[in-house]
This record gives sequence, C-alpha cells and structure tokens, in this order.
Amino acid sequence: MKFVIVSKGDTKSNALKDKMVNYMVDMKMELDSETPDIVISVGGDGTLLQAFHRYQHLLDTVAFVGIHTGHLGFYADWLPHEVERLIIEIFNDEYQVIEYPLLETIVRYHTSGHDTRYLALNEATLRTEDGTTLVTDVDIRNQHFERFRGDGLCVSTPSGSTAYNKALGGALIHPSIEAIQIAEIASINNSVFRTVGSPLVLPKHHTCQIFPVNSEVYKMTVDHINLVHKGVQSIQFRVADEKIRFARFRPFPFWKRVHESFISEG
Repeated sequence: MKFVIVSKGDTKSNALKDKMVNYMVDMKMELDSETPDIVISVGGDGTLLQAFHRYQHLLDTVAFVGIHTGHLGFYADWLPHEVERLIIEIFNDEYQVIEYPLLETIVRYHTSGHDTRYLALNEATLRTEDGTTLVTDVDIRNQHFERFRGDGLCVSTPSGSTAYNKALGGALIHPSIEAIQIAEIASINNSVFRTVGSPLVLPKHHTCQIFPVNSEVYKMTVDHINLVHKGVQSIQFRVADEKIRFARFRPFPFWKRVHESFISEG
C-alpha cells in the first residue's frame, strides 16, 4: 500500500501527520507522494480540497480519506484518537470505494487556440473582475435560457451543495445523484430585468454555457483556487466524466452529516 498524508499545516495537524507516517512506515507501508494508492488529509474539508486538486491527475486509481483536527466535516470524518484503527484498516484493505460526481468547467477564449479545463469537488463561481454587475447570456443544451444580471453565479456539485450553494438558498443534493446546480448570487429582478430566480439542477447529460455580454474579463473560483480569465468567449459547465473516490471504512451517511452540521445541537 502506497500512501501520502496532506496536512493543514498547523501544529496539531502536523504532529498527527508525523505520528501516522512513522506508524505506517513501521507497518511496511510505502510513503509515496508521486503515485499513492490512498491520500489521507489531516485538517478539515479545506485540506481535503487541497489534496484533491494536488492529486486529481490520479483520480482513476487513488482513494481519499479525511481526518479532522477541528470541526466535523463533510469529507473529513475520522477523529485524531481513531488513527490507529484507521491505519490498521488501511493496512488490511478493509474499505469500500465510494464515488462522488465532480464539476467540469471549460473556459474558451476569443484569441487563444486552447481551452482551459478545471475540475471542482465543491463548486465554481463566476463574477466580474472589478466587482460590477455581471451580465451574461445563459444557454442550456445549446438553447438560450436567460440573460442574467447580478453579482455572479455559483455552480456546485452535489457534495458541494452543502457549502456556498446552501448559503445562496440552493437545494441540498445527495452525492449519489449525478448532477450540477446553478445558483444565482444577488440577481437583479425588476420590471425591466428578469431571471428565473431559482436554483437550477441539471442532470449529467445537460450542459450549461455562459456567454459574456458586458465584460470578457472574469474572476472565477474553482473550490479554493482564485483565478482571473481575460478574453473569454464562453464558459461551459457540466458533470465531469471523472469522479472522486473516497475510501469508506464505516457508514458515513450524507443526511446524518447534514443533520450534525446544520441541525444538531450536540
């Protein structure tokens, strides 16, 4: 078993990482940061997002597991005092692989001959670079749907529907459903301008394209990564062909996580 551990970088997470590395090497598991079989994140959901982007070129073969050194996360479900049990189960290959859908974003340009492609585990957002009103034409399945005016758009995965999407009033979608969700960020709706005003959930075989109207310079985020694109001709969103693989050693029900994160007082 080849493994790598990605730490949040704080003292507690680094100490736990060092402890785990020593334990796993003593058990004859191989520390391999280039082609690991399993990627362990120590910190929180943000740390697992970083690990995902670092190893997304290995999605077909690598599995992820998260240990949280702060608050319980949607991706990080193991506690520090449980790491010895986790390591033994990794050593014995006692886990099930669970796959979650991802978001594909493709940026196309007027002058460049190449496109830029991104994968997101949580979401991608779109705004103007200078903070002015975003005006874009929105096409769904190559048909014009609406002209959007507002602060921006957020396109999320099912697992990311509990993050920024939820704050925007979007629906929570179970990760077994292969879909993406488009939520408006402060849209302008009055007697002159009108948008649908509700989040849109698109199935895997539907594609959304955004076409600039008032600016070809966009500020984007892909999960935690901030980007600026100039000379944009269009931006395409769809469910990616790739999926992220999680190593599951015990039940970790999605709705239980939702309850514990947003409802439970315990």
